[in-house]
Amino acid sequence: LDEFPALGRLDFFESALAFMAGYGLKAFLIAQSLNQIEKAYGPNNSILDNCHVRVSFATNDERTAKRVSDALGTATEMKAMKNYAGHRLSPWLGHLMVSRSETARQLLTPGEIMQLPPSEEIVMVAGTPPIRTKKARYYEDARFRERLLSPPELKRPDKPRPDDWSSLPIPARPEALGAQAPGGSDDEDTTDSERRLQPELSRAKPVEKKEPIANEFEIELPDDTDEDATRNRRMIRQVQGIARQVALDPNDGMDL
Repeated sequence: LDEFPALGRLDFFESALAFMAGYGLKAFLIAQSLNQIEKAYGPNNSILDNCHVRVSFATNDERTAKRVSDALGTATEMKAMKNYAGHRLSPWLGHLMVSRSETARQLLTPGEIMQLPPSEEIVMVAGTPPIRTKKARYYEDARFRERLLSPPELKRPDKPRPDDWSSLPIPARPEALGAQAPGGSDDEDTTDSERRLQPELSRAKPVEKKEPIANEFEIELPDDTDEDATRNRRMIRQVQGIARQVALDPNDGMDL
């Protein structure tokens, strides 16, 4: 997968790298820098943890160069220090003292990694010391050039390539196996496909057709009977209220 961080975060891919080797699968992942992987999968990703072989070229990023330098480890370096003792006017009485000491040094500093020549690379294999080697360019190596095969000549470039599914027979539909009922038209649905798609419709009860509405935005006129009933109820409540008021004052001169 070249430039695989451009695909974004794939959670299943990060977890699948752990058990892909058990099924005989190998993934060849290519990225420009470790910053791309951290941007897609976060700083605590397990992409590099599941890589058995890691190859690094000269990088332009300081963070990537520092991580590669830390992964290479350190080496022991012998340093010698020379001290001169004596008088400058009597050089024959001078003394030379040389002291040597062992110090730890990074195998390759970040600056040296960024200055790698284009023909060199660093190979890090799990369980073995890192290797600084030359790049194997297949077009320059005589052994790889012998393995190159010329492209095949196609007699008919326009002819489509064969595949495994174009030659398979098309299975017949069960509805097409039944014979059409005599006297039926071509537009008649003999298989009740419309009802089969709608299980809430019963086969015994036909679908009722409703008359189309002439004008669905037309305002319905009020019914006169409803207005009369409303008027009568209003008059009854008014008469009951007057009768109640008259009953409260028996000396008003009105006989009930």
